[in-house]
Amino acid sequence: MTTPRTALLQTSGRPGEVEHNLGLLDDAVARAASAGARLLTAPELFLTGYAIGKRMPDLAEPADGPSAQAVARTAARHGVAICYGYPERDGELIYNSAQLIDPNGERLLNYRKAHLYGAFEERWFTPGHPPVAQVELPALDGLRVGVMICYDVEFPEYVRAHALAGTDLLLVPTAQMHPFQFVAESLVPVRAFENQLYIAYVNRCGREGGLDFVGRSCLAGPDGIARARAGQGTELVLADVDAAFLAASREANPYLRDRRPALYTALS
Repeated sequence: MTTPRTALLQTSGRPGEVEHNLGLLDDAVARAASAGARLLTAPELFLTGYAIGKRMPDLAEPADGPSAQAVARTAARHGVAICYGYPERDGELIYNSAQLIDPNGERLLNYRKAHLYGAFEERWFTPGHPPVAQVELPALDGLRVGVMICYDVEFPEYVRAHALAGTDLLLVPTAQMHPFQFVAESLVPVRAFENQLYIAYVNRCGREGGLDFVGRSCLAGPDGIARARAGQGTELVLADVDAAFLAASREANPYLRDRRPALYTALS
C-alpha cells in the first residue's frame, strides 16, 4: 500500500496582489510535484490576502472566475490536486471559501466557511451553511478528503461530523494569529486523535494589516502527533498520509464505535 504525499504551503503571499500569488502557487506546486506530492493545500484567503479591508469586495471572484481557472491550469500542468482559500462572490454576497481542484484541473468541491471569526469576517462575509464537505480523491489513492476553514476546526462537533461521515484527511486552510498559537500546536493534534483522522492545518505567516500570524502549520496524525510541522516563516512542508496506519489506529482507538449518542442529544 502506498503512502500518498501531501504538501502544506505556509505563506501570506502579497496581500492584494492576486497575480503574484497565483505565480507563487504555481512555483510551490511545481516544487511539491518534484518531491512526489499529490496534493497541495494553501492558506485561508490565499489568493487575495486576509487583512485587506475594503478591497475584499473588489477582489472577490465567482467560484469559476479567472483565478479559479488559473489554479485549475496549474493543477493540470503539474498533475497535483490543489486546495486554496479565496473570497467568493455569489451575486451580492461574499463568502470566505476554499476550493479543491483535482490533478486534471476539475473542481471537486467548493466550501464556504461556516463559523465566521470576529467583527472583520462578520462585516465582509456571509456564513456558509454547508453539510460535511468531502470527496474521494483518486490522487490520494481514494482517501476521503474533507475541507473546512480555520475557526471551523475549533468546533468539536463539526470535526466529529466529518469523522462520522468517513473523512480520512481533513484540509483546513487557516489564518491563525497570535496569541492563539495553542490551536495549531495543541488543539489540532488532539482533534486528529479524538476523531481518528489526519488534519492538514495550513496557516498564514508574518504580519499583515496589524495581525501577526503564527505559522506552525502541521499535518497531524490520528495518534495526535504532528507528522510535519512548519516554523513561523514561509515554508513548504511535505508529509505522507499513511492509510494503513490510519486503519490500525482506528482499530486501536475505537472512539467512533464506542460512542453513546443517546447521551449527547443536548448537543443537537
